[in-house]
Amino acid sequence: MPSFTAPAIAAAPTAIKLPPTAAELSKRADIAKTSKDFEAAFLSVMLGQIFKDVNQQNAFSGGQGEDAFKSFMSDAMAKKIVATGGIGLSDSVQKEMLKLQGLGQDTP
Repeated sequence: MPSFTAPAIAAAPTAIKLPPTAAELSKRADIAKTSKDFEAAFLSVMLGQIFKDVNQQNAFSGGQGEDAFKSFMSDAMAKKIVATGGIGLSDSVQKEMLKLQGLGQDTP
């Protein structure tokens, strides 16, 4: 007759997943906002570089004031791009920021 040994599941520790605290939820929200702001800032600079050599007279026909407002247009376009899904940069940044804060990538 074979001897009885404790099942393997009894030896394995079970982790109880607690719901996130209000502080953790707040930190996650701050990290999500910061990562989206970072992506928008990156895209704004990138779009600014794209538009810097655009010929004023042919492209937007904004006259002499166009140069002064190109940065506002780049910012607005970048924010809209991020609001509609972005280019995926904020996801990577958010993942790394969560890891640095010890929160991992678990979503509450």
